[in-house]
Amino acid sequence: MTARIPPLNPLFPSPPDWLLEGAAHLWLPYSQMQTTPMTLPAVKTEGVRITLADGRELIDGISSWWTAAHGYNHPRIREAVSRQLDAMPHIMLGGFAHEPAMRLAKRLADVTPGDLAHTFFSESGSVSVEIAMKMAVQYWLNQGKHGKTRFISFRGGYHGDTIGTMSVCDPEEGMHTLFKGAIPQQLLADLPADREKEAALEAFIAEHAHETAAIVTEPLVQGAGGMVFHEPAVLAKLRALCDAHDILLIVDEIFTGFGRTGTLFACEQAGIVPDIMTLSKALTGGTLALASTTARKHVFEAFLGEDPDKALMHGPTYTGNPLACAAALASLELFEEEPRLEQARAIAAQMEEELAPAREISRVRDVRVLGALGVIEVDKLDDVNWFKQRFVEEGVWIRPFRNIIYITPPLVTGKEDLSRLTGAMLKVTREWATR
Repeated sequence: MTARIPPLNPLFPSPPDWLLEGAAHLWLPYSQMQTTPMTLPAVKTEGVRITLADGRELIDGISSWWTAAHGYNHPRIREAVSRQLDAMPHIMLGGFAHEPAMRLAKRLADVTPGDLAHTFFSESGSVSVEIAMKMAVQYWLNQGKHGKTRFISFRGGYHGDTIGTMSVCDPEEGMHTLFKGAIPQQLLADLPADREKEAALEAFIAEHAHETAAIVTEPLVQGAGGMVFHEPAVLAKLRALCDAHDILLIVDEIFTGFGRTGTLFACEQAGIVPDIMTLSKALTGGTLALASTTARKHVFEAFLGEDPDKALMHGPTYTGNPLACAAALASLELFEEEPRLEQARAIAAQMEEELAPAREISRVRDVRVLGALGVIEVDKLDDVNWFKQRFVEEGVWIRPFRNIIYITPPLVTGKEDLSRLTGAMLKVTREWATR
């Protein structure tokens, strides 16, 4: 049977041979393959730019799904990966130790809040949340407390696309509604963003504390749920409720970690320490797949003892991959030695000023900025593909979704390039509002 060839992309009517040959066989993320045209052929990345096969350059406003904090091809990370590739690209962490994983685990213990000091490595953000959930359930089992196996998560939340993580996403947010009945039924609530919701959540937790292993939340920003912001006080409230009801707090910093909200970790702005923190995306500076699940001392110690059944029985094949750990160490050095947090705050200030005129555009509901994250929320996006095409025509890479047009540029983005991004957001949104 001949494979179906996707339609040509109007933005790239003469694709290279490798795209023509492979497009019929590659299954793309979040895409209806019956109707999705061939994707744009990228051949090079450098700094904040993506080069297409025909030589066009796009300023990246998305940081490759929020990963490329230092821009692309930073020489420090490239050199670290090259050295590690020459020495040992991979070795199993079962039975062996290697320096990059050991040094990275110690480094994460140094930079994460409080006594978050014990890290388990995996390859993706979704898996790191699965591991956190597994840790939380076994934490209680190891102490003889059976029945605490469910999780409280929040409307608008997103924590991944695997079976376990789908269960703690908002079931109505769109991507996972098809799987209702096939995934575990968890406990869904509203974030305590006002007094009424605080009271409702307190009552909800009191009712379900006996069966709840942990609360799972995104700090300060619900990312894939629509870039919805909440105050640090919300996170502080969750910490207090967990303490009061003997529940663990899992904070998913996969999107917000590493400077995106203006501090190294978003939970720092609330002055709290979660029991378990998950990280990925910018952990390696957008170079290699790596994620971490880091637990506090009391969580880790619940797995210790003479009984082998108390051990955490988990082990992805590429856990602690040396190449990825070397990249992450170099990325953390850059956060220490270069002014990334100051750059994030400068980006925030510039976006506040340059996106403000969007408030005067018809059909715009809200304009909001937090750290290096800028959002124009509209009433409804009728044709997301039209937006994507217009942004490419403007020389920028911006991907709206749901009802938001947003940018999460690399933290090294300069003023001129940032103005190109915000200017394109305003121009295209105005065009759309008057179509």
